[in-house]
Amino acid sequence: MNFSEKLKAWQDQVNRAMDQALPGSEVHPTRLHQAIRHSVDAGGKRLRPILTLGAEDLFPGENDPMPAALAIELIHTYSLIHDDLPAMDDSEMRRGKPSCHVAFDEATAILAGDALQPMAFEWLARGYASVPKLFADLSLILAETAGSRQLVGGQMQDLLSEGKEPDEENLSYIHRNKTAAMIRASLEMGFRIGAMGEDMEKTAQVREAGLSLGLAFQAVDDLLDVTGSTEELGKDAHHDSEQGKVTWVTLKGEEGARQLAREHTERARASLEGLGGNADFLLELTDFMLERKH
Repeated sequence: MNFSEKLKAWQDQVNRAMDQALPGSEVHPTRLHQAIRHSVDAGGKRLRPILTLGAEDLFPGENDPMPAALAIELIHTYSLIHDDLPAMDDSEMRRGKPSCHVAFDEATAILAGDALQPMAFEWLARGYASVPKLFADLSLILAETAGSRQLVGGQMQDLLSEGKEPDEENLSYIHRNKTAAMIRASLEMGFRIGAMGEDMEKTAQVREAGLSLGLAFQAVDDLLDVTGSTEELGKDAHHDSEQGKVTWVTLKGEEGARQLAREHTERARASLEGLGGNADFLLELTDFMLERKH
């Protein structure tokens, strides 16, 4: 398969597996499970689970990467539900659909996000029960990444920075933790599942690739917020500027943000190329993420 075919095939596999694993919308309490499915089924590119699948495919092993891929997508979806809340970023659209708190209500959205967090670790436990060391390693990667010093901490600092003068050190902290940490973890978890997962030198290269890729992704996101339309993005365009958020565009301008995205992408490519293995898909995905329009 070429890149586009493989991307589509993996997106379809992730969507099917997610649909089969999630509680049905008729399961009590139905409103909660309908809200969960509303957000999880909203679509998106499924980049994080696909990065997990692609990283495992560098050096394929005996264990299925899909439970880890689904777990990281659950954490990502929870973070989107909570980020969209009126007390946070106050966004009314996500992935082309009403945000969870708009489609249901604020309390239900909070509970949907709350439920997705333990569900992610439940799926890891079920998927890797026969490989306890692997389960422990994956759980630690995901828990640290989603915790107060990375994902949640990045969101806290993002909120504290609204309306303040742009500061490069502060902005780097936010983006390394709120966005890049999850992309790094997606690659790291997939690589840990593969045959070379306990090679510490290669793991360090995977982390470097993931961090650079995440920083490039955020720079592109900042650009799209000012250059894209609501229809193209599937969420409110110009939302960051209206909220007074510090972005790479406000700090460096559009061309500066583009240059930053290119630089981080090249660093990610260099780290991936140095790994060896079946890196062709991940290298093409790296370029795809730089050139995306939504």
